[in-house]
Amino acid sequence: MKLLLVEDNTAMQTTLVRSFERRGVQVVVCGDGARALDRWRAAVPDVVLLDLTLPGLDGLQVLAAARAEGLDTPVLIVTARGTVGDRVLGLNTGADDYLAKPFDLDELEARVRALARRRGPVRGPEAPAYGGLRIDPDSGAVMHEQQPMELTVRETALMRALLARPGQAVTRERLTETVFAGEGAVQADAIEVVVYRLRKKLAGSAVELVTLRGLGYLLRLVEPAADGPGPAGPA
Repeated sequence: MKLLLVEDNTAMQTTLVRSFERRGVQVVVCGDGARALDRWRAAVPDVVLLDLTLPGLDGLQVLAAARAEGLDTPVLIVTARGTVGDRVLGLNTGADDYLAKPFDLDELEARVRALARRRGPVRGPEAPAYGGLRIDPDSGAVMHEQQPMELTVRETALMRALLARPGQAVTRERLTETVFAGEGAVQADAIEVVVYRLRKKLAGSAVELVTLRGLGYLLRLVEPAADGPGPAGPA
């Protein structure tokens, strides 16, 4: 199961990620309401775990925008706002369940799994390919010519972010937030290491990872080599 965790408290992020990953759940973390929709669109999860008090956009604003776009992933709101009025507002905005903090981790997992079962297996549309690369909608793996690429978690996150906008530059800051989500303080040049490793793994494919100074990084199709000079004519 794939879970999108939208929570800005780093201690809570760490606790929930460890708890769910021990239970075999793949977790994507986002600590900013303004970026939550991007994460949601990029890799549609099975369940969204959504806090309400977030920087950027409030959790209810994120939820309302997602439902307006047609994103129908089950949403479990987890928040310290536990009054009846807050619960009613959250459910009316489009949430499927509501759990007030503090909560029991076993109960939280049970509710998440119940929402995933209620939704049932859903297969999204086939992801478009770019130079033979695409994201598998079921596993989330990066595929090259129908074969999964051997990428680390960070390399996969980088590739997914770039494939969401092929041929367009994605800023270094945004990629850093995506690749190192929930990891706290990250060195300024950390993203360059991941870019370097991914660039090597793309060597020989129809796509290259390009650095645009001052703009960020992008994926573009490799231009075919120019033909050499033809055979010489008779002397």
